[in-house]
Amino acid sequence: MSVIDCHAHLWNPGEGFGWIRPGSAHHRTFSVPDLERAGAECGLTGTVLVEASRGDAGETAALRDLRLRRPDLVAGYVANLHVHGEDGPHRFRALLDELGETRPNGMRLGGGTWADTPERARALVPVLAGAGVVLELNLGTGALRTASEVASQRPELTVVVDHLGNPPNLRTEPAQWYRDLERAAALPNVVMKISGLLTQQHGVAAARVARLVRHAVDAFGPARCLVGSDWPICLPRGSRADSLAAAGSGIAHLPDRERQEVLHGTAVRVYGLRG
Repeated sequence: MSVIDCHAHLWNPGEGFGWIRPGSAHHRTFSVPDLERAGAECGLTGTVLVEASRGDAGETAALRDLRLRRPDLVAGYVANLHVHGEDGPHRFRALLDELGETRPNGMRLGGGTWADTPERARALVPVLAGAGVVLELNLGTGALRTASEVASQRPELTVVVDHLGNPPNLRTEPAQWYRDLERAAALPNVVMKISGLLTQQHGVAAARVARLVRHAVDAFGPARCLVGSDWPICLPRGSRADSLAAAGSGIAHLPDRERQEVLHGTAVRVYGLRG
């Protein structure tokens, strides 16, 4: 089956990325050749690159450049909404218009909670809704609740929730996550990204992780689920192939057509990729 990896990063610590600690496994350059080698045995037909919090609008331009230079490898990109907040809605809308077909396929907001994200960045969400650009959420807590609130207020906006909505490690009981999941799944414009499992669920039996994924897929349906490796974040716990295998573990029960939807079709439709 063909697979689009909807969550991979590239970075050079010398260009910023202050969150990367010196001496850590992530404190090295991860380049396009590294990305290509890491995906060589994964059956990939493309990758959606996701911003890595460099902290400036230049990262948006760099991701766009990679998409243009390597369309065989990079199917699309998700940029950082934070860094465009200072521009204000009018200038941000003009930027999207100027970029045209090469504009980001999504824009990501991240933080501990929705309230922790910059107010000026949140003010750009209506622009995304009007332009048909995906809002991607990576919140430490409350991601699914926030997705439900934003999606219900703006039914024309597609909201992608990273990393299964960041549930607690299954060595605890994520009861609130299950409740939030059902609420978010009831809204047709919320999409679940199955990613981040090797990091978040480290030490949990593979069968339990598979059940967690299966619950999410059964709640949202294959047409609103997609997969991502979270490479190279995943590397201390496993390879890109290991991460995608974990993401796919909960869809083994689906018919081939529905598994292909999760692995490929949803990404094409949600991000507006060429296929």
